[in-house]
Amino acid sequence: MKKHQKHAAITRPALGTFGRNEWAIIGTPCGNIQQLAFQIIKALSTQWKIGYVDADHAQAAVGSQQSAVGAGATLEYTDKISHHRFDLKEKMDAYQFRPIFNGTDAVIVNGNHFTAKQQIVVIDPKKEDSLKRKLDRLSNVQLFLLSDGIDKPYDFLQENIEGFDKISILQLADVEGVVSFLKDKMNAAIPPANGLVLAGGKSVRMGKDKGLLDFHGMPQRKYMATLLDQFCEKIFLSCRPDQVEELTGEYPILPDTFTGLGPMGAILSAFRDQPDSAWLVVACDLPLLDKSTLEFLMKNRNPSQMATTFRSPVNQFPEPLVTIWEPRSYPVLLQFLAQGYSCPRKALINSPIHILEAPQAAALRNVNTPEELEKVLKSNNFEEV
Repeated sequence: MKKHQKHAAITRPALGTFGRNEWAIIGTPCGNIQQLAFQIIKALSTQWKIGYVDADHAQAAVGSQQSAVGAGATLEYTDKISHHRFDLKEKMDAYQFRPIFNGTDAVIVNGNHFTAKQQIVVIDPKKEDSLKRKLDRLSNVQLFLLSDGIDKPYDFLQENIEGFDKISILQLADVEGVVSFLKDKMNAAIPPANGLVLAGGKSVRMGKDKGLLDFHGMPQRKYMATLLDQFCEKIFLSCRPDQVEELTGEYPILPDTFTGLGPMGAILSAFRDQPDSAWLVVACDLPLLDKSTLEFLMKNRNPSQMATTFRSPVNQFPEPLVTIWEPRSYPVLLQFLAQGYSCPRKALINSPIHILEAPQAAALRNVNTPEELEKVLKSNNFEEV
């Protein structure tokens, strides 16, 4: 008898306590952890956005009235000129941390106080007994760091850590080596890009299915899929649920599970299916989009931003339907939807993105009406559709 499942089975992103890439440094006094963390952050922040998690080791003044939180407020925001600070009275856990750290590429964590899904273990006699008590935190050790005078990790670690012999070992003083190790991990963690052709529009203004228009000797939706196939891991056609039978067999299809939302629903549906992939999203009504334009987009992809996109030559706004949407954009799009916005362009305008100027502006020209179709046919010597 099949076991009853109370809630819908939704693919969960591969997140830790704070984000996708996080390392807890554990096994040495907090001052050493902070010093190493700051050296790592300084080196990595030239390329990536790095977060840091630690505890305040200073004794707070009880009943202090020097802040709104001290006076009883639940949340306080302060513009510190050089940075911005939120003071929150309520306790937080992973479900609150993740949206806050969503904009970072990696998080370095003081493992003496917090857990993370990957660990860097320092072999330091000062914290040997403490480490023995925290073996349950060592779920995915990536690196051992040997402090001065130590030539190997503790025997009890070998007995309790699976895959011990495959874990890299460096000297704690070898900061350059640690940074190089983490850089390799970061580069390897850049998510692959799937291709998504938006073929679910009702083509009301055109009067006929834009995905079936033939500019290149095949239906336009198929042509766009063949273009993306040169750059992406997998290609999917996005469609309405009522189109599934019509599109079966051409390419794998992703019917909308966020219905009635247009392109926003298609993008969210793709992330719902594969939340750890990036998505190169293109509309099917771009007859002039070509290989060189997509090649330029992929070459200049910035995975540290929410998305990499082009500036529209029509209105100078970001063009959401020729865009690489990174996994971090999934919760951001959901946040905009929760605030009553179903426009992916608005999400791009109000988020950290990498925006490019298209090498050929005409490549971004879309065709929505019979009049626009006629102009494109005449100006580009296309055959009649």
